[in-house]
Amino acid sequence: MKTGRDVVIAALLGAEEYGFATAPLVVSGCVMMRVCHLDTCPVGVATQNPVLRERFSGKPEFVVNFFEFIAEEVREYLAELGFRSLDEAIGHVDMLDTRDAVDHWKASGLDLAPILHAPETPYGDALHCVGEQDHGLEKALDNTLIQLAEGALAYGDKVTLDLPIRNVNRTVGTMLGHELTRRWGGDGLPDDTVDVTFTGSAGNSFGAFVPRGVTLRLVGDANDYVGKGLSGGRLTLRAPDDAAFASAEQIIGGNVILYGATSGELFAAGVVGERFCVRNSGATAVVEGVGDHACEYMTGGRAVILGRTGRNLAAGMSGGVAYVLDLVPERVNGEMVDLEPLDGDDVAFVRGLVERHRAETGSVLARRLLDDWDATAARFTKIMPRDYRRVLTAMAEAEAQGRDVDEAVMAAARV
Repeated sequence: MKTGRDVVIAALLGAEEYGFATAPLVVSGCVMMRVCHLDTCPVGVATQNPVLRERFSGKPEFVVNFFEFIAEEVREYLAELGFRSLDEAIGHVDMLDTRDAVDHWKASGLDLAPILHAPETPYGDALHCVGEQDHGLEKALDNTLIQLAEGALAYGDKVTLDLPIRNVNRTVGTMLGHELTRRWGGDGLPDDTVDVTFTGSAGNSFGAFVPRGVTLRLVGDANDYVGKGLSGGRLTLRAPDDAAFASAEQIIGGNVILYGATSGELFAAGVVGERFCVRNSGATAVVEGVGDHACEYMTGGRAVILGRTGRNLAAGMSGGVAYVLDLVPERVNGEMVDLEPLDGDDVAFVRGLVERHRAETGSVLARRLLDDWDATAARFTKIMPRDYRRVLTAMAEAEAQGRDVDEAVMAAARV
């Protein structure tokens, strides 16, 4: 959308929200060079280059003025159509002159009737939203968590809880995390300030967006999106102590775990689904097996996989590091990554994480691997993105030579 006319047409077709993208960007200074991915934006909009960024001349007032003109144009069209507000115009497709669109040669073979049809509504005269949607938040398990954790939220006191959970309980921990961040800021609280152990099966997005200071321990299993957007919190998944199966061979978490996580930790004593750590930018995770497309588009963080992987591992992975036990090279997407043996620092780091994994989850597999660590370490393969390696090398050389690290990173990124 670029004009007030666009907004009014969208409203007449039934839209209640309107999104602008290109026009405000141009108002801010973009000249549409279409080189955003090359880090050479001449006006400093889409670049990390400090020299180019200094050229950016945009101001918030430019965008404010633009939308004031849009609003004024919308008012003029509404007055012309006889509407007193935008809400009144929503859904009145009968006010559109559609002949040019229907008769246009580009529309040949298209049936626009479903888009231009004015449906009868069982809700009276209202063609737009007139009632609030009930999301059922008053039934969320987090309300109980917030109440029980008031000591931590108000005073920073340590709180330990033990509660049951069912798969109808979704995004458990998210509202609690919101309250903690609202009161204590982005830095959160010390690790494990709020320590909750759940028993049962968790619904989607268990631990989503949980900040530092919150630890959620699940004895059972979880659905998709565990730790989505994890922001400093700690999550652990393990089977019950009396489980009659080997947890390292069974699924304990669903798909797309740690999607878009920025920081925090996850320890899962079992196998997880597809797209593990997709778009992870800073979280650390240990799991005992993954499905297809693990570490997809990963840009940061560390992942230790103590079991089999699916195909297309590390597709689009531009940052972070993955350590995989008994890796099958044919399952790796090698377009952006290299496979390397572990060096001394890697061995120490991975061992520390595996020890943490055993302590947090009681993993039998972790204990077995640690019992013969020298042999275990030789079975690991390091997955390292080439660009990430180049930047790390440039940073290390710049620090050793006393040069500007930022300049070195920018130079390495342009290679």
